[in-house]
Amino acid sequence: MLAVRRVTRMSEPSRLDADAGAGAGAAALATRSEEDRVDRALVARWLGGDERAATVLVERHGPALARFAASLVRGDRGQVDELVQDTFVRAFQSIGDFRGESSLRTWLFTIERRLALDRRRAERRRPEGAEIGEDDAATEYTALDALVAGETEERIRDAIEGLSPSQREVFMLRVTEGLSYKEIAGIVGTTEGAARVHYHNAVRAIKERVDA
Repeated sequence: MLAVRRVTRMSEPSRLDADAGAGAGAAALATRSEEDRVDRALVARWLGGDERAATVLVERHGPALARFAASLVRGDRGQVDELVQDTFVRAFQSIGDFRGESSLRTWLFTIERRLALDRRRAERRRPEGAEIGEDDAATEYTALDALVAGETEERIRDAIEGLSPSQREVFMLRVTEGLSYKEIAGIVGTTEGAARVHYHNAVRAIKERVDA
């Protein structure tokens, strides 16, 4: 009986941790559900002719689209702004096709990624232009401070730049936007398992680069 009591007492903190984790997960789901409800209401308002709803949608999702765009176009600030603008233009043109099967932000990320891929294909058909200087790089990676404490932003940014395109996309969507692997898979057109592998490979590559 003493042994049983001892094990029970030792397991109590783990049980509390599990309860806390479950509570945090439920709170996150509730927050995301509320955000989705607000987005659907704004879309309905815009379709009903309320142009102010479009402004609110841009304010709500513009920063996240800019962060993702920075990973898609290797941080060029001018291209980031242009890609975000084009994404909203395309989204508002086809907003009637949004069925709410995913969150609005996930849908916007999907549009943005397709536009970025179209640009890459177009650039391959153009003569090479001037190289982008290092001073033009965006520095929207402050959310990575917890990943490698004490390292400079420049080293982290360089490590991210060294990732493959697939790793970089998945990593940014996971770390800066907090998307699930299922949502990421839908955006980049892969499986949840593949998205998980890309993420963990990206984390390992970044740590190796920063620690080198």
